[in-house]
Amino acid sequence: MMEQVILFTIILGFLITVLISPLFIPFLRRLKFGQSIREEGPKSHQKKTGTPTMGGLMILFSITLSTLIMTAKFQGPTSTTYLLLLVTLGFGLLGFLDDFIKVVMKRNLGLTSLQKLIGQIIISIIFFFVLKQTGFSTEVAIPLTDFSIDLGWGYALFIIFWLVGFSNAVNLTDGLDGLVSGTAAIAFGAFAVLAWSQSLFEVSVFSVAVVGALLGFLVFNAHPAKVFMGDTGSLALGGAIAAIAIMTKLELILLIIGFVFVIETLSVIIQVASFKTTGKRVFKMSPLHHHYELVGWSEWRVVVTFWTVGLLCAILGIYVEVWM
Repeated sequence: MMEQVILFTIILGFLITVLISPLFIPFLRRLKFGQSIREEGPKSHQKKTGTPTMGGLMILFSITLSTLIMTAKFQGPTSTTYLLLLVTLGFGLLGFLDDFIKVVMKRNLGLTSLQKLIGQIIISIIFFFVLKQTGFSTEVAIPLTDFSIDLGWGYALFIIFWLVGFSNAVNLTDGLDGLVSGTAAIAFGAFAVLAWSQSLFEVSVFSVAVVGALLGFLVFNAHPAKVFMGDTGSLALGGAIAAIAIMTKLELILLIIGFVFVIETLSVIIQVASFKTTGKRVFKMSPLHHHYELVGWSEWRVVVTFWTVGLLCAILGIYVEVWM
């Protein structure tokens, strides 16, 4: 029974996105919700100017609808489902406001960094206190060992750091056609397997709903992209995968499964630190995917390579947790 729910959830999430996209993309185009491409980026990206953005709205709609329908079929959504949707839609709302300000109001930077950070922290604190009311463990397990560390109230700071950090990490990764759609689908698929192994069926259903929605979006987001997810999608996905890692108590395993997001973020940190301290750049451009473009790789080659790395890391993360 549960296997059928998982399968139908992926199919439903995929179909919802695929069916609404041909209606929604022209709507975005008519509203002139087109992406602005930064001038300092790779020159090949300038032709993408005007491509509809805020496609994350389609992803969020598909995730929400397919999750609620399929959990209702199984046992009815509980606080677990609603909490995951709270984080996903909350971070998605921040991304939507950021996109709206940039695209519609023509303010190039969108929300200020401080405004975005405050919003992310508020959602993270709400997430922590709801978990705390359920008696949720504040221990963090160390992979490949039998040790765990009880952070106590410090776990609240950890949750803030994890949710904010990974929402921004996925956001930084979203720079090439299909890059985040593919890598995120792989990562959520890995966590669906791990949640299933723990009998956390609602978490597993939610995770595969995201996979289905992203695969459907990838039909229109693969190179050459007909639509971008924007911050609406990337911030939501980052917050969601961090929330799943926390609710499955696999917080640090996310560093393995989400390695692509981690290394993209580190490339930005290294680039900025190097330039400020030495005046030299380590990479031709950051995040890392742009570096490979500027050394001569095609966009599609970069994306497929990163997908492959993401898949290998997902397999490694599952192996570390389940078999070691």
